[in-house]
Formats: sequence, C-alpha cells, structure tokens
Amino acid sequence: MTFKKLILKIHLWLGLASGLIVVILGITGCLYAFEEELRPVVHDYYYVDQVKNKKLPVSQIIDIAKKANKNPKQSMSGCRIINEDDRTVIIWFFEELNPDAFWYWNQYKSTYLYVDPYSGEVKKQEDYNFEFFVFVRMLHQTLCLNSKIGDPITGTATIIFIVSLITGLILWWPKNKQAAKQRFWFRWKDSTKWKRKNYDLHNILGFYMMIFALIIALTGLVWAFDSYDKGVQWIFNGGKTIKKEKLVSDTTQYTLKTPVDKVFASIKKSNPSAKSYYLFLPKENDSLGTLNAFIRFKTRFDDTAIDFDRYTAKTLRTTRYEDKSGGEKFRFINYDLHVGSILGFPGKVLAFFASLVCASLPITGFLIWWGRNKKKKA
Repeated sequence: MTFKKLILKIHLWLGLASGLIVVILGITGCLYAFEEELRPVVHDYYYVDQVKNKKLPVSQIIDIAKKANKNPKQSMSGCRIINEDDRTVIIWFFEELNPDAFWYWNQYKSTYLYVDPYSGEVKKQEDYNFEFFVFVRMLHQTLCLNSKIGDPITGTATIIFIVSLITGLILWWPKNKQAAKQRFWFRWKDSTKWKRKNYDLHNILGFYMMIFALIIALTGLVWAFDSYDKGVQWIFNGGKTIKKEKLVSDTTQYTLKTPVDKVFASIKKSNPSAKSYYLFLPKENDSLGTLNAFIRFKTRFDDTAIDFDRYTAKTLRTTRYEDKSGGEKFRFINYDLHVGSILGFPGKVLAFFASLVCASLPITGFLIWWGRNKKKKA
C-alpha cells in the first residue's frame, strides 16, 4: 500500500467514525455564534416597559428576586447589571441535583429572574436549562450529556477531526502547477456533474477554512479535557504551574448585611463606560468568602475582576488582563478565539462560516465515499 493510499484510508475511516458528531458540533457552533446579539432580539423580557428617573438599589432588586423565586433549595449565584437604561437586571439561582445524572438538565437546576430595576417587577422567571441558546451550547459542548460522559466524546471527535483536516491537506496537495490550477477555485460549467461539484465543495472549502477550523477545534479541546487545559496553560506559563492566593473576608468586621450597593456604586463610578457589571455574592454560610465583581467592556482586553471584603466592601485585589500570567491570559481569551469575537463582529461572521464548512465536510466526504463505493460495486 502506497503512502497516499494509507493516508486516504485514515482520512476515510476517521471521517466516518466522527462525522455525525462533527456535523452536530458544526451546526450548533453556527447557531451559537451570534447568541450575544440574538438573545436581546428574541427575548422581550430583557427590556423594561418604561425608563424612569431612578433605579432601585441593587440590594433591593436582589431581595425581590429571592422572594419571587419559589424554590427555597436554590441559592443565589450572581447578578448582571447591563449598563443600558432600558435593560432588566438578571439574577440567577443554582441548585445541584445529581452530579452523576446522565443528562445535563438532571445534574443541576438554574433559574434566571429578569427584574425591572425601576418598578421591581419580575418580567420573567426562566428555567435556564431549557433556554434555547443554553440547550444549543450544551448540545455543542457535551451532546446534552453529563460532562463526564459528553466531554470525552466531543473531545475525541474533535481530535479525530483535527487529524482528518491534516490528512485531507496531504491528499489535497497538488503534485504540480497544472494540478494546482484546479484546486484553488471552482471551475464549474453547465455540464459539470453534481459529483464533481460535491468533490470541489469538500476539497476547496476545506482548504480555505482549514486554519480557522483548526483554531476552533484546538480552542474547543480546552473544555473537553482538563489535562489539555492545564497543559496549555503550563506551556504559556513557561513551564510553571501558578496558583493564585486565596482571599478571605475579615470576620472581625462581621455583619449580616453584605454591602452590595456600596460595591456596585464603586465599580460603576470607576468604570462608567463598561458594557455590564457582574456581582457574585458569597454563600451565606461561607463567613470567609469574598464578594467578586467582574466588569465587562466592549474590548475583552479591558475586562477587570475585583475582589471585595464581604463585610466592609474593601478592595482586596484588582485583576486586569495585563496582571494575569501567560496561561491565564490565554485561558481568558480562549472563548473569544473559539467563537471569533476576538476580531469583533467580522470574526464572528468568519467563525460562523468556518463552523458551517466544518459541518459540511463529513457530509460531502460521505457522499464522495458513497459514490465511489457504488461505482466499485457496479
């Protein structure tokens, strides 16, 4: 067996083995690419009925959400205040159900409440597990399975896809200039048969999207395998494992009331141009826990995380992008690389088409194999 025939066999059988999962990952990747832009369009409860002069304090909005949430087993995980006058405040609650459950929605339950910051009206109480874009993301990440089961499946399929891309490039590589003329662009005529068109779609689109497909695949492996995630960070850290100091609140200043309003006023005053503010309150039974704030900007590299003492609102640590280690920097922008948002909206468009091509490759490849197989039998 020649080298090229061996590569063809590897390319064929790996493609057949992982094809269905790659199609699912590609299509769901397309659907999720613009979730940030589409969510406010399709969900009217993201907006208030009327913009008024004064908003309620964040602590009062949180109390309203706690009373409105009818599940006493759920604990509040955080809230998001979008820096636009007509947007509702988002409060979310979390409850662990069964960590070993087969489906992701049986592992935990998340409830999101959307509160009008002017009137205190709860616009929507949402079962977040079954929100459309969450379902799409979980289908993309774990096939809606428990992450212990789903991550290795999607991760292995992604590794196979990477090998398929490389073997596909070897098979595509032209022998000479004459062959190269036919492999860089479509040369279809009225008489061109669909088999030839399908072959060109598989090869030419695969070639032009290969780099982007590799970026999407390699960054996606970070969520699939913890060892890969740690290994990549270790490499970017220069061969070091860096551990962050754990911060604690000063229990000598103990008080029942968490100064969340003071914290929010502080971060908004110092970051008035932010897109949104996230507040993560410590658990009520965690006396040493800190209050964490995350400030999101239009440019990811401007995002800032701040840790506060839960009793005094004293700033304990401020972490900007430039303060992170090499591994932390890579991990921080990994999602943006994966979905293309690192390049803004044009990057998302590019990621959308790259995902679409990734989804099409197993289909066009299967049709090539099926056509040749039928021809041999005939």
